[in-house]
Amino acid sequence: MKKLLIVCIVGLGIMLSACASSNPAVGAVEGYVNAIVANDADKLSALSCAEWESDALIELDSLQAVTSTLEGFACQEMGTDGQMTLVNCAGKMILSYNGENQELDLSTRTYQVVEQGGDWLVCGVR
Repeated sequence: MKKLLIVCIVGLGIMLSACASSNPAVGAVEGYVNAIVANDADKLSALSCAEWESDALIELDSLQAVTSTLEGFACQEMGTDGQMTLVNCAGKMILSYNGENQELDLSTRTYQVVEQGGDWLVCGVR
């Protein structure tokens, strides 16, 4: 039984590491969106460039009264525009307020990501 538990834990770790994005720009966007859903202002700030941080926090503030979850969430790099890496995501953010759900289609946004000081940061949306 103990060996089975260890095998399951190791297998789960391998599966989770395989799911983690190897693209740092995509990983930054995934972390950014997950920080919004988790209502984590500190993480959101850490994943935003200085020029975008106040906009990111305004977006987070606008969602304070709702409970957010993600459905079918996955992101991929779409190309570049100058020094910006462009990342699109599929899926929906489900916003629940007072028992009613509203869906936010994540595919309508293109995230602009930059590398600054070795960190990949969200620096706007289109």
